[in-house]
Amino acid sequence: MEVSVSEAKGQTTELVRLAKAGGEVILTRHGHPAVRLVPVKAAPDRKSRRTHLEAARIIGAAKANSGPSAARSQDFLYGDDGLPA
Repeated sequence: MEVSVSEAKGQTTELVRLAKAGGEVILTRHGHPAVRLVPVKAAPDRKSRRTHLEAARIIGAAKANSGPSAARSQDFLYGDDGLPA
């Protein structure tokens, strides 16, 4: 829904309700979009932040320890005698 800023002055409460319910509200100025009203998301609590951080640490540690060793990553380029294949 697009509404001019001057029209929105009288409909602020209704526009806020609409945006909070998930509707798209765009305020226009001189016919051009200027502002979008969106609901504010609640900040995660301390416990959920800690849970997410621990999960990210576990995933990161698993990725860091997987795969071939960098010291041996180019071995396929050389033969048993140590010369290029």
